[in-house]
Amino acid sequence: MNLDKNLIRLLKEEKRPFILSGILGSIGALMLICQAWALGGIIEQLFKASGDGSGILPLSGLFALFSLLRMLTNWAGSQAAKRGTIRIRQKLSHRLAEAVADLGPTFARSEQSGRLVTTMLKGVESIDAYFSQYIPQLLLALVTPVLILAAVFPSDWIAGAIMVVSAPLIPFFMIVIGRSAKAATEKQWTTMSRMSGYFLDMLQGLTTLKLFAQEKTRRNGIEEASENFRRSTMKVLKIAFLSSLTLELVGTIGIAVVAVNIGLRLTSGAIPFRPAVFILLLIPDFYLTLRQLGTKFHAGMEGVTASKEMHEILDRSASLKRAAGKLDLPKAAISRPIVLDDIGFTFPGSQKPALEAVSCTLLPGTVTALTGPSGAGKSTLMNLLLRFIEPGEGKLSLGDVPVANYCQAAWYRNIAWVPQHPFLFNATIRDNLLMARPEATYEEIETALRQAGLVEMVSSLPDGLETMIGEQGARLSGGEAQRLSLARAFLKDAPILLLDEPTSHTDPILETRLRAAMAELMRGRTVVMIAHRLESIRNADRIIVLDSGRVVQSGTHEELTATDGFYRRAVLSSMEAA
Repeated sequence: MNLDKNLIRLLKEEKRPFILSGILGSIGALMLICQAWALGGIIEQLFKASGDGSGILPLSGLFALFSLLRMLTNWAGSQAAKRGTIRIRQKLSHRLAEAVADLGPTFARSEQSGRLVTTMLKGVESIDAYFSQYIPQLLLALVTPVLILAAVFPSDWIAGAIMVVSAPLIPFFMIVIGRSAKAATEKQWTTMSRMSGYFLDMLQGLTTLKLFAQEKTRRNGIEEASENFRRSTMKVLKIAFLSSLTLELVGTIGIAVVAVNIGLRLTSGAIPFRPAVFILLLIPDFYLTLRQLGTKFHAGMEGVTASKEMHEILDRSASLKRAAGKLDLPKAAISRPIVLDDIGFTFPGSQKPALEAVSCTLLPGTVTALTGPSGAGKSTLMNLLLRFIEPGEGKLSLGDVPVANYCQAAWYRNIAWVPQHPFLFNATIRDNLLMARPEATYEEIETALRQAGLVEMVSSLPDGLETMIGEQGARLSGGEAQRLSLARAFLKDAPILLLDEPTSHTDPILETRLRAAMAELMRGRTVVMIAHRLESIRNADRIIVLDSGRVVQSGTHEELTATDGFYRRAVLSSMEAA
């Protein structure tokens, strides 16, 4: 019957419009029967009228009234189903956006961006046909044939028996063909998702492809993906057309058998004229309702397929929320040290741990620098502190309380994060800053810009703070985007500050200016920074050297330079380069 449990759960949340649609559909079915009764009387009057046929006019008026009522109830039922569908789509879109936000950047990076976008946009759009077409037609298919049979049996039980025997053949063939349609639709959806993901990735990396003269190779890849999608779509259409032909054939045979039977008995006088006409008028609509269910079945199939991917995201987010803590984070707790006790983490699908038995204590009001070779686990450790991921082994605590016990919203309120590649939205400079603290005043924004060294740049823009910066800060240089991210951290004024090489895109002069501002920002806060430049590391209260997911060295700049290891070699290499 193509009833997906996840979609039915959504339907139950907005059941009133669909219940109304079903009631109106039932009334429409009754009006259909009344139409056939009135029209049968008109035809009888025309064929058997003796005199002036004065009975035709009242019957014609009733027929017009029933037709109008049927038209209005069908329209109102359709509108009710559409309103319910719109609400379900809005709810689902909102929940998907919340789920992706809850799962965090680690989840988003693990998924192909184009495929994720397709699921969130095209997936939500594809359930429209399921709710606005298939569900209302399913309700009609459950009600209309029963009402028609209830009207036919008192008039002629033989015709009713033929209809009862032949009607199940339509849903039987629909189910049999539907199995093949389901597999083909799932393959088509997977192919489309892959094609969308591939195409979006190519668009995002178009500059790089041009630089390396790879555009022709990738173009061939897009052509191949498009051809695969065309083939899978044609296979779905072939099954849909086969289904329509089969259902039409069964319906036509059923109508023909009943019509021939009634015709033979009518000519022999075994059945009165008016009941015969009444039944003949109802037969096409009896089979039409069931045939249309088959058509809507294929229209809603894509929504069922898309629902699986959408609810995988929702279920993953729900499990994360169930595991998340509920405690608020009082100000007194922030003054406690952050303790990492034998932390281990392995990314899904990987055999090698990203972190292994990492233990350290981040004292409040101190600056801790993380350094080490590429792939050492620095970013993974930062993601753990940001709670984008949770430890697979060991415990991350704030004092004696596991960090997992605190709700994420409370944790995020007390953290400011400046990533190496900040994400900026296609909005104004003011809007991008207010993400850190929506209630900030104009004076506080100005102070944050001054601390980040952006006052002159913003003042030079025609629209100032209201300047649109483009998607991912496309209208800003790398250094300007980095400083805007730093300004957000100044504006948030959080007690815990996480920095990921915040001066990586700045020139030496600007870097010197920013270091002075950052020194003011870091004062009195718990700071963890990922850094490679000697200038960023040497003044830290503690330096932690990671390699292959393990802590291999720990201490101050003086202590580590006095001991042979990665840090000493990096310092000597830096001095030689200078």
